[in-house]
Amino acid sequence: MVIDCHYHLEERLLSVDDLIREMERCGIRKTALMGGMVEPFAEPPKFLVKGLQVLLESTVLRGVGKALISNFTDKGDIKILGKPYQIYADPDNEGVFEVVKKYPDRFLGWIFVNPRGKRDQVEEFEKYKDRPGFIGVKAHSFWHRFQPVELAPVAERLAKTGKPLLIHVGFGEEGNFEALLAKVPDLKLILAHAGFPEYADTWKKIKNRKNVYLDLSQTSYTSERATREVVDYLGADRLFFGTDGPFGFHGPDHKYDYGFIKRRIERMFPDIMVQERLLGGSFADVAGIS
Repeated sequence: MVIDCHYHLEERLLSVDDLIREMERCGIRKTALMGGMVEPFAEPPKFLVKGLQVLLESTVLRGVGKALISNFTDKGDIKILGKPYQIYADPDNEGVFEVVKKYPDRFLGWIFVNPRGKRDQVEEFEKYKDRPGFIGVKAHSFWHRFQPVELAPVAERLAKTGKPLLIHVGFGEEGNFEALLAKVPDLKLILAHAGFPEYADTWKKIKNRKNVYLDLSQTSYTSERATREVVDYLGADRLFFGTDGPFGFHGPDHKYDYGFIKRRIERMFPDIMVQERLLGGSFADVAGIS
């Protein structure tokens, strides 16, 4: 069963009906949805994306990469190629679980929380944790600009359910997931985008932390090189296929290419057993999907 573990529900870019058609076309059985957290923006040029990946994957040059992407306005919105885009402090969970309810065979639902948003993280968890299709909690300490340890109240409750926390960490204190694990050592933690923004340095930190995993989502953050190296380093059982759609590379039709990352995994890892683990088996085991 192929599972996309990381997809933002953003119908201004791709409707639910079109997403289901793309899932059928690409051979993806289930998709784990989360609320959108930023207004739609244009696809960055591929040559800039590749340059950014080189900068971020290098310990020496990472500071340059940080300067290029860690740009926020006074209102807290993100600047992409110099243009500001609104970041939503409280992504829509209700819309996600309504779609999961309508299509229970195709979708799972993440509860998106922000400890510095208007909605209390524990109240959001309690509101949705018993909804059909609930798969875990999502957070974004980079763009919501908080320290991962601030998620401890919801992480403690989440750990008791056995479901994972998926987090997109940032730089400095916004990337200090170890402080969170010190408070909640039994938490199943998934770091998004192959361990962005420290990549190999993060892989070393989690090598012996068997309850910490990575997803392989997002064409901008996760390069082919990082994908190959992290699979070699951590093994397929700790890595999950995801897209971060509908944000990412576009195809020849100038529309979001939903199948890009799945095709890349299939091409790079021809061993069928490795493919099965990366494309859904590992995530299903960790998240308790039957």
